[in-house]
Amino acid sequence: MAGKAKAVSSGSALTKKVRTLAEKLGLEVHEQFRVGHRLWGAGRRIDVILKGGPNSKTLGIECKFQKKSGTVEEKIPTTIRDIEAWPIDGIVVFSGEGFTENMKAFLISTGKAIELKDLEPWLRLYFGLPLE
Repeated sequence: MAGKAKAVSSGSALTKKVRTLAEKLGLEVHEQFRVGHRLWGAGRRIDVILKGGPNSKTLGIECKFQKKSGTVEEKIPTTIRDIEAWPIDGIVVFSGEGFTENMKAFLISTGKAIELKDLEPWLRLYFGLPLE
């Protein structure tokens, strides 16, 4: 449940945390799934794709880690727009001290982003899994 996630130190560590949580919930996991092209033409890879639950739903996840203020925060609005072009539902999972409170508020307000610490209950609701 919320608050149980341990701190992560990199984007790859965040992806691993998402994968570990998804496997704990019994979901099928795929990493770096190639699908189409981004808004600017580059090839698109979705960091993590999850599938499962009673309705066999599918969800794409972009993992964004920000240790200190910098460029990842500036790229988030483009990531949110890019998710709209995916052929599946998608969200951004974010973590790290470098996200400003304003950016956190923006991300959450989109309905397309969740902090790592709040991911487990969100996934349980999305995939129709038992609530704890």
